[in-house]
Amino acid sequence: MKDAGDAGAQAHIAALLDAHRPTDAVLSEEAKDSDARLRADRVWIIDPLDGTREYSEGRNDWAVHVALWQDGELRVGAVALGGPDVIVTTADDLPLLNPAERLRIAVSRSRPPALVESVAESLGAELVPMGSAGVKVCATVRGEVDLYVHGGGQFEWDSAAPIAIARSAGFHTSRLDGSAMLYNQPNPYLPDLVVCAPELAPRVLAAIADAMNSEREA
Repeated sequence: MKDAGDAGAQAHIAALLDAHRPTDAVLSEEAKDSDARLRADRVWIIDPLDGTREYSEGRNDWAVHVALWQDGELRVGAVALGGPDVIVTTADDLPLLNPAERLRIAVSRSRPPALVESVAESLGAELVPMGSAGVKVCATVRGEVDLYVHGGGQFEWDSAAPIAIARSAGFHTSRLDGSAMLYNQPNPYLPDLVVCAPELAPRVLAAIADAMNSEREA
């Protein structure tokens, strides 16, 4: 079921891109990479099925990611959420909501990084386990949780579409050290991220820095 879901979604999206954007480059988890994309003006970054484990278990917290990188920036993003049959896009009017009194952090249900547990303790926050990275970012921008911190390893296709959506809604998005998340890079490994409301970013980044310093000193 895992392989069939990945392959079926990849074939469907690839066929649509071939039909409607045949000259654009593509970076996909389920397709062979080519350095031709590094010379392209437009690159579609897709994850045909993010949260394969959740999909195979019959859960709702999986998603399909499609993003367009153009001229050095993420321009468009769409995340189709598996359970509620909702598509969240960069065209949506997503207001910045006030954080909860006790912060809620979206975290991987299968591989929660120890770093995030330390950050949660520092912020007095609650951890909310979820599957797909797209589900976690969309939960953040929709106010279901207050932030998403990840440090356990991801690739560009895991985050491109959801990060495009978060940016379009005015959220802070960065690496754990506060640096920019860059896409269509030679190596698509992009292992960590932070998504939160702008006013939370200084507190969150400070808590992450403290946790990382403690890990190095241990």
